[in-house]
Amino acid sequence: MSSVIAAETYRWTVGEYQRLGETGFFHEDDRVELLNGDIVIMAPIGIRHIKAVRNLNRVMVLRYDGRALVDVQSPVVIDGHSEPQPDILLLHPRAKSRESLPIPEDVLVLVEVAESSLAYDLKDKRQAYARAGIVEYWLLDLTKSQMYVFCDPTEEGYRSEKIVAANESVAPLAFPNEPIALSELLAP
Repeated sequence: MSSVIAAETYRWTVGEYQRLGETGFFHEDDRVELLNGDIVIMAPIGIRHIKAVRNLNRVMVLRYDGRALVDVQSPVVIDGHSEPQPDILLLHPRAKSRESLPIPEDVLVLVEVAESSLAYDLKDKRQAYARAGIVEYWLLDLTKSQMYVFCDPTEEGYRSEKIVAANESVAPLAFPNEPIALSELLAP
């Protein structure tokens, strides 16, 4: 009689993942990130994605310069087993003096832009960001020209979730009187 043995997976730590990068394990063009101990191959980005990230960067720098930092496609360490690379990080100014990667306490808004990665961003990343205490997570859905806004994180998920339509605006909790029109982000 044969027995069934469940396959085990290895959960990478942030330190191990970073050492892999330092030793050249990944090719410089590889688009990978660490989430929940898994090394994830990120979806390729298309021209709509590139334009949306460019628009987000431009708008956020113009609006919040001097009061927040804007990082583009930079990693953030959200726990010992996760180092995702969101499209945009709006960071507290204290992050500038940090000698390490940003951490959840530095993040004012974390933004992902999704076209082919929508399901992954809505499920896995949303859960990881909430567990890590990312205060505000925006997910720009290019397939439906809308934005999901998640706030008030808990271990189980975000308590507040809303959808912003293409003709509406969204303001970060840190700058509630300075909204961004979604049309500015979706512009060609």
